[in-house]
Amino acid sequence: MSSPSNPAGSGFVPIQLVVNGQVRSGACEPRKLLVDFLREDLGLSGTHVGCEHGICGACTILIDGFAGRACTHLAVQAEGCELQTVEGLAEGGRLHPLQEAFRKHHGLQCGFCTPGMLMTALDFLRTHPSPSEEEVREAMSAVICRCTGYQGIIAAVMEVASDMAEAAAVR
Repeated sequence: MSSPSNPAGSGFVPIQLVVNGQVRSGACEPRKLLVDFLREDLGLSGTHVGCEHGICGACTILIDGFAGRACTHLAVQAEGCELQTVEGLAEGGRLHPLQEAFRKHHGLQCGFCTPGMLMTALDFLRTHPSPSEEEVREAMSAVICRCTGYQGIIAAVMEVASDMAEAAAVR
């Protein structure tokens, strides 16, 4: 008889991927969602499960460098992929500039949407390093927040974009 702790039984598929820069392996049923694999099998509970339909954005992570919904991907589809979750943002005990800006501008209240917001903003700023406020509002509307009214979130993303533009100008 197979179980998650003994995946040798039929029905479990081995999976290997890179998560936050580390090679991670496991085995899961082919129907297991990526968000559940991250949370249950890898212990990365920062990726939140919201609507389970890809609408709310709480489960947004980076998949091979691009924002994707972990609740609409099967774990087996991530075989060989490089994933970044909110746990991979801070480095050396220091918050990522987006995390620091969210803190500074009170861009979170309950915090449920925050991981998805951070990962969405990270992907957005990669492709739009000097966005207008309207562009930031449009991009961040991809993640539903019921607490903040988005003001602090927009301010945080705009600040990081401004800091990135200043850093690029110095080079």
